Amino acid sequence: MSESHSHHHHHGDEHDHDHDHDPETEGEERHGEAERERVRRGALAQIRQYPDVALRMTAQEVTEFDELLEQLIERMTTLMEDAQGVGLAATQVGILQRLFVFTPGEEGAFAVINPRLVEVSAERETEEEGCLSLEGVRVPVERANAVSLEGVDAAGEPLRFELEGLAARVAQHELDHLDGVLIIDRTDEEHRKEALGILRPQIVLR
Repeated sequence: MSESHSHHHHHGDEHDHDHDHDPETEGEERHGEAERERVRRGALAQIRQYPDVALRMTAQEVTEFDELLEQLIERMTTLMEDAQGVGLAATQVGILQRLFVFTPGEEGAFAVINPRLVEVSAERETEEEGCLSLEGVRVPVERANAVSLEGVDAAGEPLRFELEGLAARVAQHELDHLDGVLIIDRTDEEHRKEALGILRPQIVLR
């Protein structure tokens, strides 16, 4: 799942210091942003993009907890962070195994293997969602406000998360990926058509 691209700026007394701007610092900031964008593009190039067939496939339970699994988790976590995302499912890197990585809060990224929702709140909310496999698309999706997520970690030890708000939304989004379900399947007809227009640019014959 991709982060919202709305940036929150803190407007304090910064306007009083306009004359203090250091051109060198500004240049470094611009360079830093350009570098982050380059890294993001590189990561997105390694993430399967719609209409890749892997995005429509159902992932299988993970049965082997070995070094290969640890390497996969490490690669997925790096890709998610480099792509400036908050969640990434194995199917998005072409691996049909039931696992995803996500960042539920300040504690950093977690991998959840063989994840399942054991409790889902009745209260639901519709918010815009983006996806690292559907670049340029943001559509409204209705999700449960709170969920209890269970699974295991890379060592096969049980995990349980009580999630609310954005973290609950991310978990539901990533679980959908493991069943071949995308946000364009969960939105209304109008937004689906709009999204497909972005994803499949029409060839204009002159």
